[in-house]
Amino acid sequence: MNQTETFQMAGIRCERCVGRLAGALRDHDGLEFANANLMGEVVLSWDEDKTSRDALLAEMARVGFHPQGPIAPS
Repeated sequence: MNQTETFQMAGIRCERCVGRLAGALRDHDGLEFANANLMGEVVLSWDEDKTSRDALLAEMARVGFHPQGPIAPS
């Protein structure tokens, strides 16, 4: 089953930040879709049988990006 959520992330300020985030998530098993913009919005869609919300948040935190404010389910 796929899950999709929009995250408001702190620290995304430039195209290089978006690239760093994309690089961290690129090979994450179970991630079906990822999109980030310069306003800090990150949309992720993943297969719950292969990965979890917590695992994706941990991967983003590993490269310096953390949730800011409420996280909205899509």
